[in-house]
Amino acid sequence: MANLLPVVFVASVLPLEIVMTLLLLSGERGLIKAMAFAAGAMGVRTIQSILFGCVFVIAGEAGGEYASHPIASILLLMAGIIMLINVVRTWRKKGDPDAPPPKWMTSLSAASALTTFGIGGLSMVISIKQWIFTLSAIAVINEVQLSRLGRILMYLFFVVAAYSLVLAPIITSVFAPMQAAKLLEITQVWLGRHNRRITMVASLILGVWFMWKGTTDLLAHGGTHGSPTTTAMGLPIHGTLWIHFNDLAFVWLS
Repeated sequence: MANLLPVVFVASVLPLEIVMTLLLLSGERGLIKAMAFAAGAMGVRTIQSILFGCVFVIAGEAGGEYASHPIASILLLMAGIIMLINVVRTWRKKGDPDAPPPKWMTSLSAASALTTFGIGGLSMVISIKQWIFTLSAIAVINEVQLSRLGRILMYLFFVVAAYSLVLAPIITSVFAPMQAAKLLEITQVWLGRHNRRITMVASLILGVWFMWKGTTDLLAHGGTHGSPTTTAMGLPIHGTLWIHFNDLAFVWLS
């Protein structure tokens, strides 16, 4: 489970969702809209986790040798590559490809609760980074020998923990609305000023870690097999990294 914590951390510190939540809380009926936004995102991620978790388990049980493929290591390596690409894009001031248009940001507070619910759910569907983080968490959880209930509980833990920094201002607004108003304003201004730095530092540190962890695990996994196994097409999959990526692409396209 130690491998799950970095995935949780990087999924939780993305500034975009936090900024959107603070914008919603600062508007009219902001608490309801922010709760709807969080519920939409967490609901979709819960469905993704349980659905693809079951798919991974069923595929592993039916695949025999295929079940030993280092899916978690491949996903961690891909997450690292995406994070490092994000560092370069942010440094070159091209912006986050998952960020909504500025006009959408400014009109977000005018949206209805139902609309913000849909925006939250859609953000989990269209963001490549969020897909990688979710699938990485699923693969890491499935590597541990847990019961079906245990896996579901771990999926739910990931869903809640990954959105902890979005839930924090919402919970604060519920129990301490007067104190929360000033704090949320200060936090929003601070994030607006340091959003680029936060994104670059977090992406760089975690990107390097993900790449190192994924690569070392892949090499260790390949070294533990005396003879290579094959894919459904009869291709060897152990011993070289490019075969692992080819195999993953085959799974995604099939």
